[in-house]
Amino acid sequence: QVQLVESGGGLVQAGGSLRLSCAASGRTFSSYSMGWFRQAPGMEREFVAAISWSSGSTYYGDSVKGRFTISRDNAKDTVYLQMDSLKVEDTAVYYCAAEAGFSYSSRPRQWRSWGQGTQVTVSS
Repeated sequence: QVQLVESGGGLVQAGGSLRLSCAASGRTFSSYSMGWFRQAPGMEREFVAAISWSSGSTYYGDSVKGRFTISRDNAKDTVYLQMDSLKVEDTAVYYCAAEAGFSYSSRPRQWRSWGQGTQVTVSS
C-alpha cells in the first residue's frame, strides 16, 4: 500500500476556492489511480473525483462537475484537487485515496489506501 498525507483544507467563504494536495510515498506513485472522497457529519463517504494511473482520465461526482478539478504530478508524487465556486454543502472532511489495478471506482470500499483527511469548511 501507499502512504498518503492530505493538506490544504481550511475555512473559506461560499464562492471561494481552495486547493487540496495529497502527497504519496511508499510505492510507485505513477502506477496508482488516485481519488478524492469526502464525508460530512452523519453522511456516507462520497466520491468526489479520480484520476487514472494509465491514461490520466478524470472522473467527477455529479455534485462537483464543472467546479472541481483533479490533477496529478507524478514527478512530485502528488495529486491535487482544485475546488472553485465552493458551496456551503461542500463542507466535509476530504480524503485522498489510492489504488492500483483499475482506472477508478466511485465506491470507497474499492480503494485500499487512505489518508487521514483534511477539513474543508465553507461559510455562507
